[in-house]
Amino acid sequence: MPKPESIRLVGPMRGRIQTAALRQRSPLRVTSALCALLLSPCLSGCILGTERPDLNLEVPVAYRAGPKSEAAADKAPPAIDWWRGFRSNELSSLMDAAQTNNLDIAVAVAQIIQADAQVGVSGAALLPTISGSASAEREHGGGGSSGTSSSGLGTTASGSSSTVSIFSTGLTASYMLDFWGKNRATLAASEETATASRYNRDVVTLTTLATVANTYFEVLAAQDQLAVTKRDLAAAERILKVIKAQFSGGTASQLDLSQQEALVATQKAAIPPLEVTVGQDTAALALLVGRAAANFNLRGGSLSRIAVPRVTPGLPSQLLYQRPDIRQAEATLASSNFSVESARAAFFPQIQLTGTTGFQSAALASLFTPGAWFYTLTASLTQPIFDGFLLESELKQAKGVQLQNLQTYRKTVLSAFSDVEKALIALQKFTLQEKLQNDVVTASRKAFDVAEKQYGGGTVNLITVLQTEQTLFTAENNLVTVRLNKMLAASSLFQALGGGWTPQGTLATASVE
Repeated sequence: MPKPESIRLVGPMRGRIQTAALRQRSPLRVTSALCALLLSPCLSGCILGTERPDLNLEVPVAYRAGPKSEAAADKAPPAIDWWRGFRSNELSSLMDAAQTNNLDIAVAVAQIIQADAQVGVSGAALLPTISGSASAEREHGGGGSSGTSSSGLGTTASGSSSTVSIFSTGLTASYMLDFWGKNRATLAASEETATASRYNRDVVTLTTLATVANTYFEVLAAQDQLAVTKRDLAAAERILKVIKAQFSGGTASQLDLSQQEALVATQKAAIPPLEVTVGQDTAALALLVGRAAANFNLRGGSLSRIAVPRVTPGLPSQLLYQRPDIRQAEATLASSNFSVESARAAFFPQIQLTGTTGFQSAALASLFTPGAWFYTLTASLTQPIFDGFLLESELKQAKGVQLQNLQTYRKTVLSAFSDVEKALIALQKFTLQEKLQNDVVTASRKAFDVAEKQYGGGTVNLITVLQTEQTLFTAENNLVTVRLNKMLAASSLFQALGGGWTPQGTLATASVE
């Protein structure tokens, strides 16, 4: 069978070529014709183009910030339920609730149902259409001769009027022979789109889970900062009490008292914004798990109690099979490839087969007699000659979409590699920074405790106390920020790796029940 690109159209072929419109009486011949019509899908789709764009992907051998050896890179792949590695029961329950009740995931599932239905719509063109009909007509009109009658078509005449009755029933089968593969390519495009919708569901699910984790960590960070601020406020009030006593005794100035009062007021003013963060992030979590914010409660806790799961990124080539957005872009590109084939096949002739059989009689009692039986077989061929460059424009449009999807796929792959690199760097550096910042907090707290005791004993001045106090407050808040950044980097790494990895190395794309 020649390919579409090798066929040259010669001469005008516009219009319909009626090859048969005959009325026959042989049941064997009509049965054979109808069977051939019903079996015609097996003869269609002989030609499908094989044009595929060059992907030209640049896949690195290893991540710059990851393990250098292949064995080390594959030692600890992401677990399916990766969020349990943070060792927070509350976070795990939030993740489970989000997978069940999140409305964005529900919308993505509904889109799968639509895509599956579109596959059925596209596949219908590959099958014959069969329809039945029945009619009864009775017509009364003038113009007949007085006193005459005719029984051939059930006509009776009385004076100048006549009445005609016609009863018929029939069965019609029609099929568009997909000789050039147009309908089959359209079906394949719809199937790839349905596949892409499943990966889109995975993308939405992974994004939702990462958002739940990040929002939960932000709540814990705000609660940690609240605890730090309240602890620092208590320390500032202790010193303020000492200064007031000294001021009453005449050993402290009004400036000393005002400076400490300003520091206490600053600590108090820092509390409401943190409470706003906790309240708003809690409301955001309620939406993510499909709950009303007014009925949703969060216990929270501290980032210091959250563990960071150990995970290695694997090889960059494995990411092509793990990231759902890459698989979605790949399926979308495949769909556009088939759309190009369908648009190209539209340039070639369309062959329509139609068969009709039934009974027609002027009398209802003789409707199903052998003499009332008829059938019609029709084959038609339609070739577009000039359509205002419609088909050519549609082909160009399909190729443009194909090119767009190709570039989107390339960008998605490169972005995936970049996301993993950035997450690895962030996790490594923030882990190191947390250790160093812990040392800063330890030293700052020790310095403040010593300064506070010496100030009470009168061996250091207030300026030294204020400096050590502010250094401690800043160090503790910075430590909370660094811990939050480390947790966000960990969740970003799991998201960049495509979530949990199945043992088979592919994402689960089960169909919707």
